[in-house]
Amino acid sequence: MTEQTLKELDQHIEKALEAFLRELSRVRTGRANVSMLDGIRVDYYGTPTPLGQVAAISVGDSRLLVVKPWEKRLLAAIEKAIRDAGLGVNPTSDSEVVRLSIPPLTQDRRKELSKTVKKLGEEAKVAVRNCRRDAREVLEKAKKEGSLPEDEMETGFKKIQTVIDKSIAKVDDIVQKKEAEILEV
Repeated sequence: MTEQTLKELDQHIEKALEAFLRELSRVRTGRANVSMLDGIRVDYYGTPTPLGQVAAISVGDSRLLVVKPWEKRLLAAIEKAIRDAGLGVNPTSDSEVVRLSIPPLTQDRRKELSKTVKKLGEEAKVAVRNCRRDAREVLEKAKKEGSLPEDEMETGFKKIQTVIDKSIAKVDDIVQKKEAEILEV
């Protein structure tokens, strides 16, 4: 029973960490990064479609993203979608591609992004702690039903706490690295 609960706990924590990393990849660090455009949807024949499905996105250099649509008539729709996304970049286009020049971050913007990263880290820790709560409830329920002895439940609680501590340390480490990347000039 305890091993099954620990496996489920690991799976739930893994999902929480994946969501955290996905959100973190959208935080701009001053360098061009294709994942900055992940959440953008373009109006494609009346259907909101992910930008990556209607165009090729590449990094021109450390401060330039290039978006080459599969169909040239999508240029205006792609420009509008990027402008409306609120990324803080202004797209420019010629007849072939849309270029996004990534401006260097100001010190105030770096501090603001650092706070955003810390907030995302705290949300990830809350998600991990919720996984702990759920796992503990499973063990407590099994004990009440009589299928798990008291000492095995306590051992399970300790194992759960060990997994949670490692996961929270991992989140802290990721946050620290991302902050260093943002604050790097």
